[in-house]
Amino acid sequence: MARRRVPKAVFDYLDGGAEGEVTLRENCRAFQDVTFRPRHAVALESCDLSTRLLGFDLSLPFLLAPVGYSRLMHPGGEVAAARAAGTAGTAYILSTISGHKLEDVKAGSIGPVFYQLYLMGGRGAAEAAIERARVAGFSALVVTIDTAVSGIRERDFRNGMKELISGTVLEKIQYIPEILRHPGWLIGYFRDGGLPGLPNVIIPGKGPMPLIDVAAALAAAAVTWADLRWIREIWKGPIVVKGVLTADDARRAIDEGVAAISVSNHGGRQLDCVPASIRALPEVVKAVNGQVEVLMDGGVRRGTDIVKAICLGARAVLCGRAYAYGLAAAGEAGVTRAIEILRTDLDRTLRLLGCPSMAALDRSYVNVPSGWE
Repeated sequence: MARRRVPKAVFDYLDGGAEGEVTLRENCRAFQDVTFRPRHAVALESCDLSTRLLGFDLSLPFLLAPVGYSRLMHPGGEVAAARAAGTAGTAYILSTISGHKLEDVKAGSIGPVFYQLYLMGGRGAAEAAIERARVAGFSALVVTIDTAVSGIRERDFRNGMKELISGTVLEKIQYIPEILRHPGWLIGYFRDGGLPGLPNVIIPGKGPMPLIDVAAALAAAAVTWADLRWIREIWKGPIVVKGVLTADDARRAIDEGVAAISVSNHGGRQLDCVPASIRALPEVVKAVNGQVEVLMDGGVRRGTDIVKAICLGARAVLCGRAYAYGLAAAGEAGVTRAIEILRTDLDRTLRLLGCPSMAALDRSYVNVPSGWE
């Protein structure tokens, strides 16, 4: 539905990955290597899908991950997604690359909202955003560490994403016919005011960062461990580090005082040919050894994927594309439907496993390839 509704440039931005998209495909495929060990002849009146993360009781073991440019997918964008997450009883993570003000996103949700931080615009802009997030009532900070530069997403080059956002009229011409084939999206785009800026990246002395500056801004916004120490000094709430794939980085994050780690390869959108997130999860869980909570994102499309990740030691998972397709297809109603699909999947999977709750899941419910140990 999303593919039909939005222009190809917008859909491929959401759907695509870096370079040859090897990791993008492997993120999904690797779940097939983990198989289930069900307990049969077990009757369950109900299954408890809840979990507790960073001190918050969530009705579901998945959060909505930060997805940049959400407002290009649908005018409701981040506000619509956050509202759907809150209504469902789970948390939403707002991307720095958001088209809606963080205050509006927080006000739209009745659940916990976390702020995902890039150091775009320098420390001054980041510190201002962190303070706004604190005042608005955001519950945690999610620091992404795998964007030293932006990955090469070849679909964006082919579709003229750069030209459509920042090119001249002449440069845009060859891509305009595809845009015109989606009149519903185009009407919504213009009603929403056209190309949004970044209202949460306020550059001192200049104002909000234009959307056209994102790629260059990311290249100058690499997060280091020293930055993490600085962030911890000015943000007193929980910090989640997102983008960990090795035991070494997991231990370093613990040393820096983080509350949780998300095992992530950025949805296959940064460095291609790194391991699938589910494949890297056991190594990180072993290194953490219960000292902090572990999350995972990448390739999650079904409830069975979520169950497998939790069996391998994740407290919860982050879902990005799984709900963003719904957002692009039908706004808040689409996100709500995507969440409901996953909720139904989870309940059915637990019943077929003979497991009463997410909390009862462990390694005994899955077969794991010996090479993963």
